[in-house]
Amino acid sequence: MTNTNEHSYIMEYADAIKAGDIIAGRHVKDLLDMLHSDFGNPAVKIDLSASAKRIKFIESECKLYEAPFAGKPFRLELFQKAIIESIFAPHVWNDEAGRHIRKYQDILICIARKAGKSPLTAAIILSELFCGEIGTKVLIGSNDYEQADIMYQACDAMREESRKLERVTRRTNKGIFFGNRKQKARRGKFTAQNKGSIRKISARGTNKEGRNIKVGAVDEVHEMQDNRLIMPIRQALSTQDEPLYFEITTEGFVDGGYLDGRIADAERVLSGEIERGNFLPWLFMQDSESEVWQDESSWQKSNPGLGTIKKRSFLRNMLEEAKTSASTRAFVLCKDFNIKQNSAAAWLDAATIENPAFFDMETLRGAYYIGGLDYAETTDLCAAKALFILPDGKKFIIGQYFIPEIKVAAPLDDLNPRNPEHKDYRAWQEQGFVTICSGSENDAAMVANWFVSLYNDYGCRPYKIGYDNWHANDFKRLVSEFAGLEVLERVGMDKMSLTSPMRLLESDLKTKALNYGNNPIDRWCLSNISIKMDSVGMILPVKKYGQSKNRIDGGMAMMICYAAYQRYRSDYDALMRQWGGVNC
Repeated sequence: MTNTNEHSYIMEYADAIKAGDIIAGRHVKDLLDMLHSDFGNPAVKIDLSASAKRIKFIESECKLYEAPFAGKPFRLELFQKAIIESIFAPHVWNDEAGRHIRKYQDILICIARKAGKSPLTAAIILSELFCGEIGTKVLIGSNDYEQADIMYQACDAMREESRKLERVTRRTNKGIFFGNRKQKARRGKFTAQNKGSIRKISARGTNKEGRNIKVGAVDEVHEMQDNRLIMPIRQALSTQDEPLYFEITTEGFVDGGYLDGRIADAERVLSGEIERGNFLPWLFMQDSESEVWQDESSWQKSNPGLGTIKKRSFLRNMLEEAKTSASTRAFVLCKDFNIKQNSAAAWLDAATIENPAFFDMETLRGAYYIGGLDYAETTDLCAAKALFILPDGKKFIIGQYFIPEIKVAAPLDDLNPRNPEHKDYRAWQEQGFVTICSGSENDAAMVANWFVSLYNDYGCRPYKIGYDNWHANDFKRLVSEFAGLEVLERVGMDKMSLTSPMRLLESDLKTKALNYGNNPIDRWCLSNISIKMDSVGMILPVKKYGQSKNRIDGGMAMMICYAAYQRYRSDYDALMRQWGGVNC
């Protein structure tokens, strides 16, 4: 049943897509087909006045709050109006309530970053708070309070921007409530008599149980491994006839996480494989990765507000940068185009890893260097590196690997777990790339003596030597005796410490600014590195496919060098300018 005298934004949106005026992905088209069937279903009552009321409230009472739109009225895009209509217009009969209730109560909106998802959801929440039942309570949740605060602050900012809304509400440390000091004697929906409120909650916090709410909203569910935050919020909706539960997110990097299951369920619902009558999944996604690079018009599939909310020039610039950076590429495809990326993506291709021929250490005689050590005591590679950065910007790195004899003596077959990588370390020893340590452990004295040999053989002195602090006590003692304790610089094996050095190393390898002499073990280690990325683009090196046989020690030692260099760049560069150097 539909009031034919009222305008449907769902139909307008679907018609614009069919006419080619709007480009939409297959998931949105499937959802619009599902909603179109509601309009012709006698069991579904379409109340366009309910959605029109919310749309009018948002556009008349809500104002935007961030540059460049701060202070301007919230003028909804067509896709946003279609979303609101799909939530509030379709109704079905409910025997338990004895009346028609909203059909869709579980809403998933997966859309690219900076597409206005937080302001839109905040505006919908406010519309339900003011246009819905008295006593409507809202709970906003996310992975931490800072993330939950984004949508909460969006609600509060819109409330404050409207004189009408601000006059009948107040904010405290606990949340946003109806009523203010000037209305103590008044009664009615927009006074303190109304116990409606907006609060926030964190997945890391306590006291998630025992609540009674009408609207629940969870932001950025892509970071969640499981439903530990989700279920308490959904359970808190169980007493309501017409609850609303929102999940808003972009795609993420968590493998097998909560969002993966939700997307899979949504795709099965949209394909007709399963029926879930109250589930409304708006999936603004690309249909393929190739179209991102080949067809700019397709960007609207994951960015429905492209050109009005989000700048085309921004996406062009990000894609241009993504062509030369693996980490940027993974982040842009995931966050700007909603194309799921594995948490551990390949880092460097063969062309990037390939390096100039061996260089002569005599050209670096007397220079200062930044050292790096990825230390391992037993049955693993230990990598020591020395990075030289000349005044003209050229970079050279040399190194030595160390490995216990027990590993080298292991047969090169699939049955021996001591050498699963099947590498002939004795051949590499003959070429001068590896030092074999007797017994079952790497010898810290032999590692420290390699740094000492750089001074004895070439007069090269360490300015800083970075280390990862893993079983490195003997090494630290020996190096401090040789060069002083102040030379040692601990570098944590975490995203904060390694993101920037890893990106700089990648850039130098791509542009061939770094010469590592085409060391075969370096090539092997670099080829084994994948990147693990989080939701804000921070990266961490991990072994390809998570397999221990894929050694990455040489690449890690390089990153440690780069991390120490970035911390002391100015002082080191000044020393190298004094050195002057030999023409390289």
